[in-house]
Amino acid sequence: MAFNYQEVKDAYERIKGIVRTTPLEESYYLNQDGRKYFFKLESYQRAKSFKIRGAVNKMATLTDQEKQLGVATISSGNHGSSVSYAATLLGIKNVKVIVPKCTPQSKIDKIRYFGGEVILMGENYDEAHILGMKYIQEQSMIFIDAYYNDPKVYGGQGTVAIEILEQNPEIDTIVVPIGGGGLLTGVAVAAKAIKPDIRIIGVQTEACPAMVKAFEDNVFYEEYPTEESICDCLVGGIGKLSFEMAKDYVDDFIVVSEETIGRATSFLAKEEKYIAEAGSCTTIAAIMDFRERVGGKNIALVISGGNIDGELLTNLLNKY
Repeated sequence: MAFNYQEVKDAYERIKGIVRTTPLEESYYLNQDGRKYFFKLESYQRAKSFKIRGAVNKMATLTDQEKQLGVATISSGNHGSSVSYAATLLGIKNVKVIVPKCTPQSKIDKIRYFGGEVILMGENYDEAHILGMKYIQEQSMIFIDAYYNDPKVYGGQGTVAIEILEQNPEIDTIVVPIGGGGLLTGVAVAAKAIKPDIRIIGVQTEACPAMVKAFEDNVFYEEYPTEESICDCLVGGIGKLSFEMAKDYVDDFIVVSEETIGRATSFLAKEEKYIAEAGSCTTIAAIMDFRERVGGKNIALVISGGNIDGELLTNLLNKY
């Protein structure tokens, strides 16, 4: 599947006016040593996740006949609520979202709120994906890819980079969480096209370093074993398109500890006054533990979503 900056530019025009332009806010507390850090608050999207970008871009290209068949997806939560919301915006009635049984109730509630039918399958994301793909094929529905290899989805996610560089052309480094890799790859391709010398840093949790290990081992990990993690949105395997492209566009891959991610999530809420899910706060964790390695003078930290489970957030606030 070909993916390039043109896909991102087309997506930017297609989703304009449907998807929110999110704020790029300077940090109060991270700035030091002449470095400035900016939060790209995708948590401010209506569905509280960047994934609305790829979902709207893909679904806006469907034919009327495809829309009649209905859409379905497999999600750890954020993509599912974004697909449900996008379907509502675009008038698609039949929406099914397959999620693993371990999905936080807050994310299930949001999918239902936006009109999607939730189907629980599998003990984890990888199991849900295997069972879900079989179900979607049997139902003859249109699959809305979360991260695997759809250029329309990657193009939508990449619009985050266009916004960042329009909001602050001085940004020289963008730090992005890695789950399946769609956001990272979309942002990297777009940002490098606009500003070739910009640095792109991808960050994963140590509980599931699927992309880092994929490049170390030169093996495409479509599935990957996961330790217990507070980053439910980042676990599982990676996308094929991301595996094929990311290493050519991303300057560094950093793995951060669950401990530091927890501290970062609490810090963002207590000090900066933003609520974000733990997976989003991997970007802040990277600054906490690897400030010099991240480098840069004007650094954008992508806060990819805000759908944190209330009980988890309470626990982290009490702990850190």
